[in-house]
Amino acid sequence: MPNAPVDIAAAHALWDHYRAAHPDRATDTELPSVEQFGDHPALTDELLGLVLDGAKRATASLVAEFAAESQALPRIGSHWIACDSTGRPRAILRSTELRIGTFADADEEFAHDEGEDDRTLASWRENHRRYWQRVAPRSASSGPKRTRSSSSDSRSPGATTATAGAPNPG
Repeated sequence: MPNAPVDIAAAHALWDHYRAAHPDRATDTELPSVEQFGDHPALTDELLGLVLDGAKRATASLVAEFAAESQALPRIGSHWIACDSTGRPRAILRSTELRIGTFADADEEFAHDEGEDDRTLASWRENHRRYWQRVAPRSASSGPKRTRSSSSDSRSPGATTATAGAPNPG
């Protein structure tokens, strides 16, 4: 079963509230990207739970995913809204670091900051390889990548994020 569509109206309300409370941090007037972690409800809610608990402070994506959705790569200081599997906005996240490199460039520190599984590089590689093979079969043939240069579709940004806004109550 796929995730429910994101609730854009609720995301606008959360973003407007955040901007009013933090005018120094939220200078963009446009709604930032509104997304869900993972590719199915259980994974989406598990990863979001790790964010809300503070264990997950980093994430990785393929550059091809951004290109396929005609989205710009994240930039330091940019925000995005993370939703649960029902599409409800739950947190506003802010990119604090962006590293672009290959899959092999991922290190123990990044794997730990992702907060998933046992937080080791070995499990990070295994889980992300499986995930990217599921969601991006074209890129999987050359191996999933974490980016240091966005010139290739087989690369991806690894972003360190900070939870910028309190979880959306109710």
